[in-house]
Amino acid sequence: MANTIKLTELGKYTTGVFNQGAAEISAYDPASKRLFVVNAQAATIDILDLSDPTTPTKISQIAVGSFGAVANSVAIKNGLVAVAVEAVDKTNPGKVVFYDINGTYLKDVQVGSLPDMLTFTPDGSKVLVANEGEPGTVDPDGSVSIIDLSGGVNNLTQANVATASFTSFNGLEAQLRADGVRIVPGKTAAQDFEPEYIAVDPDGQTAYVTLQENNTVAVIDIASATVTSLQPLGFKDHSLAGNGFDASDRDTAININTWPVFGMYMPDAIATFSANGQTYYVTANEGDERAENRSVRNLTLDPTVFPNAATLKLDQNLGRLSVSSIDGDTDGDGDYDQLYAYGTRSFSVWDSQGNLVYDSGDDFEQITAQLFPANFNANHENNTFDNRSDNKGPEPEAVVVGEVGDRTYAFIGLERIGGVMVYDITNPVSPEFVQYLNNRDFSQNVQLPSAGDLGPEGLTFIAAADSPTGLPLLVVTNEISGSTTTYAIAPNDTDG
Repeated sequence: MANTIKLTELGKYTTGVFNQGAAEISAYDPASKRLFVVNAQAATIDILDLSDPTTPTKISQIAVGSFGAVANSVAIKNGLVAVAVEAVDKTNPGKVVFYDINGTYLKDVQVGSLPDMLTFTPDGSKVLVANEGEPGTVDPDGSVSIIDLSGGVNNLTQANVATASFTSFNGLEAQLRADGVRIVPGKTAAQDFEPEYIAVDPDGQTAYVTLQENNTVAVIDIASATVTSLQPLGFKDHSLAGNGFDASDRDTAININTWPVFGMYMPDAIATFSANGQTYYVTANEGDERAENRSVRNLTLDPTVFPNAATLKLDQNLGRLSVSSIDGDTDGDGDYDQLYAYGTRSFSVWDSQGNLVYDSGDDFEQITAQLFPANFNANHENNTFDNRSDNKGPEPEAVVVGEVGDRTYAFIGLERIGGVMVYDITNPVSPEFVQYLNNRDFSQNVQLPSAGDLGPEGLTFIAAADSPTGLPLLVVTNEISGSTTTYAIAPNDTDG
């Protein structure tokens, strides 16, 4: 355990809106000391004054309803605010709308279907947009839009929007599956690929894009707007010591154990950092299913591979664990030779080629079990003990990386039980746990503000040079409690 820094809660802005996505993603503008927060419930971007982070105060809002349904993401660079807005029919093309820091409209351009996340390149010359392309009445292709702002936002036209498409992979589905890319039967690769989150490498040349349901990261050359490679992430072997998890919400106990199960990493958020002259990326391995998930007790297990199948299928063991029904029948005989669960209840560090260099193993469940034994694996909508053990557990969803002094840290948000895990990742192959923050009060009704923060959806790191206090800050936006909370990051004086 590394005790180099300590995070302390400073202040909070609360919308008072429960379970409506009233605080999802945030972005910070250093010059104005303003925080821009996606409020899906109100179809707005809330503008908060963060000049005193102990009392974040709403000063204005940007209504996005005239451009579509709701905003999904916001990013800021050099005083320019970019907002991703999905269409009323989410399968139609969405928009990216640009504003100044006062919320004054500047320009908008059309992008792909369901723009779910966007980010600037480090120099601010481009905006990259993850167009998830989720199916509705039709299944649109997923894609990444790259908006060129080098000529200035006032001169922006649709001609400045390039598309990194996945259509070149259509027809190669069988080979891609053999390589480890997860593609649903009956779908083309471009239809099935659903870009979730984007991280740009520090030099601004390459983007790493999570294709969550496909258990893959796509690599994009930004200058040419082309997908240069796919990096299947493989699987985590939960039968190995240190990779255990609690698989049942019906065993009336904390039971972090090894199981004959493979975890599909399926990351949501991703962030890049540099170490020793090399680029690495960090993933929050949430997991996500469509409609193909089944409980283990409802599957026929191969009797040779699983001679203890009857015992495994008991509810207090693996019986209620949510696994994939389209993965695991390796010999095509109709029974399951392997079990694949969603997510890995961990965060991971990967090199730029997609090789795993570190995984946090069973840390998240071990740490939350120790600190919150009475509410272990609770959901974000209730305080019930063990509620999420059969389905992705704490569900790490958000991740951001920041530098404090000469050290690099990863901050990982746990969607279900809540809170943020902090790790020192200065040495990518050997990260160290630093702190777990969770201000949730499990004695309170979850619908009351006194329950604390619920469902961290987004994390924003504010470097010391940009901070209103002169010290680094972490901002956590919580979609269930509708709250935005600031944390000070300071040297840990007790470090000895």
